[in-house]
Amino acid sequence: MTAPPDIRQRLRGLKALEGPFPAADFPAADGGPQALFLEWLDRAIAAGIAEPHAMTLSTVDAQGQPDARVLILKNLDERGWHFAISAVSPMGRQIAANPAVALSFYWQSLGRQVRIRGRALPLDAAACAQDFLARSRDARANVLLERQSATLDGPTLVAAAMAEARTRIDARPDLVAPAWRAYAVAPDTVEFWQGATDRLHHRLVYRRNADGWDTERLWP
Repeated sequence: MTAPPDIRQRLRGLKALEGPFPAADFPAADGGPQALFLEWLDRAIAAGIAEPHAMTLSTVDAQGQPDARVLILKNLDERGWHFAISAVSPMGRQIAANPAVALSFYWQSLGRQVRIRGRALPLDAAACAQDFLARSRDARANVLLERQSATLDGPTLVAAAMAEARTRIDARPDLVAPAWRAYAVAPDTVEFWQGATDRLHHRLVYRRNADGWDTERLWP
């Protein structure tokens, strides 16, 4: 496909980082990255940002090629940032082979990003079941198919397979897909980025050490 000849001008004409944005005082910096993240998340929720718990999960495949998908943050505790996926999905297989991952949050109207790098640690069966059973009926049925990203057989076959999966759920409301996995990303580094209209952005990075966290302010 040939790009439209004016695409460069059209992209350059779109506005970005207009503001106004909050000050970058990082008030919870001494409490560790989780405390500051929760403060920023609360601000995003209060600001009415759509899906403020949406995040991009980045993984690496067997050939060293990066992959990314938008997921929903499920929890945050001393273990890290939680998410859940199917073990038989492409990302599930990638994490099984290489648990090094990254998470990215972006709250556009606040001009804020959070970038997290670490390892995806599998949680126990109880946590996996709790997450799975909290999903909607259709979401659970879809996981039971274990066909995510597989070649589409056709709408009729998909509809029949979903109907069968829903029947299984109705017969056993406590049914948990064997492939469902919950993870906590144990962070090695967490970067908080506050955009500025003058492009002198503010960045604070937490780096894990043997006793806790080192913090460092970075150039824009």
